[in-house]
Amino acid sequence: MIEAVSAAERGDVGVLVVDDIEQNRLAMRALLERPGLRVLTVASGIEALEALLANDVALALVDVQMPGMDGFELAELMRGAERTRSIPIIFVTAAPIDAQRSFRGYEAGAVDFLNKPIDPKILHGKVDVFVELYEQRRQLHQRMLELERALSLNEMMVAVLTHDLRTPLSAIAFTAELLLRTGSDDNVKQSALRLKSSTSRMSALITQLLDFSRIRAGGLRIEPRPVDLGAVVEGVVGELRQAAPDARIELRIVGDVRATLDPDRIAQVASNLVSNALRHGKADAGVRVLVDGSRGDSLRVEVENAGSIDPIERTRLFEPFRSTKSGREGLGLGLYIVDQFVRAHRGSVFVDADQPGRVVFGFAVPRGDLDPTLSQDIETGAAR
Repeated sequence: MIEAVSAAERGDVGVLVVDDIEQNRLAMRALLERPGLRVLTVASGIEALEALLANDVALALVDVQMPGMDGFELAELMRGAERTRSIPIIFVTAAPIDAQRSFRGYEAGAVDFLNKPIDPKILHGKVDVFVELYEQRRQLHQRMLELERALSLNEMMVAVLTHDLRTPLSAIAFTAELLLRTGSDDNVKQSALRLKSSTSRMSALITQLLDFSRIRAGGLRIEPRPVDLGAVVEGVVGELRQAAPDARIELRIVGDVRATLDPDRIAQVASNLVSNALRHGKADAGVRVLVDGSRGDSLRVEVENAGSIDPIERTRLFEPFRSTKSGREGLGLGLYIVDQFVRAHRGSVFVDADQPGRVVFGFAVPRGDLDPTLSQDIETGAAR
C-alpha cells in the first residue's frame, strides 16, 4: 500500500523500499525508520512509480526479484523520467551477484548492491551517506531560492527607484533649459549649463540602471525590423555633435548597410561607444567611426580613438559595475549593456588596443539573421 502522506509534507527525508514480500518491508522499516527519516514501502514496481510521483526521496532500495516488473526494469523506467532519474538506487538481492547481473544492474542505474540477509550496520552506513547528501542538496537549493528572492527584490527596487527618479529629473532639466533661454545674468547661465550637464549625466545613469535591471530580470526585449544602419549611426553622431560642438567625429559608411535590427537598441550601442571614445580619447585626435557593409552576411561598426587600455583592465571591460583605476565616471554598466544588446542580435563585441596610441571598440551583427516579426530575448537572443 502506498503511503498517504509524503515525507516532504512531514518535513522528513524519505527512503523508498520496494519489495514484494511484506515481512521484508516490515523489517526494512524497523531497521531504518527514525526521527527525521521516513521509510515509504511499496510492494511492486508500479506502486513504486506512483509513490515517486508524490514523494521526493533520498534513496530507493529495490528488490531485484519481483513478479511482473522486476527491479532492473523499474530502475530503467526511473532513469528515463526527469523527476526520478537522479534518485540513487541500491539493489537488494538474495541471489549471488555474478558479473552479468552486476553489469545489468549498474547499466540500469544502480549505485550499489546489498545481499540478503542484510547486515544492519552496512545498511545503515550506506543509507546514511545518501540521506546526508540529499539533505545537503536540499539546504543548498533552499539557499539558492533565498538568494534569488533577494536578488529579485533588489532588482525590483532598483527598477522602481530609477523609474520614479525620471519625473523630478525632467523638471530639473526643464528649469535649466528655461534659465538658459530667459536668463540675462552670466552667472545664472553658467549655473544653468552645469545643471543641464549634470541632469544629462544623471539621465544616462538612470537609463543604464533601468536597462541593467531589465536584462537581469529577463524583461528587456529587442524588436528587429529592416533599417539602414548607416542612418542610425549617422543620427547618433549628429546628436553627439550637437551636444558637444567642439567634438571631432569623422563618420565613414562603406557598402550596403541595410539589415534587420532593433534601431533603438543599436543606437544605444553606437551612442555608448562613441561617447566613451570622446570621453576617454585624446581631444585633439578626434574619433573615427566606420560603418562597414562590405560583407555579404554581416555588418561591422568600428569606433576608433587615440588612447590606450591597461591590459589587466581589458579583461574586465564588459563586466557589470567594473571598477577601474582610470577614475572614469559612471556606473561601469555601459559596455556591459552594449555587450548584452549586441548578443541579443546574435552578434559580438570586440576591442583592439594592441597598437600603441590607438583603441578600437566595435561590434559585428548578422545582416538578416533575425526575423523582424519576432521579439528576441535579451539574454540569449532566442526567439519567443
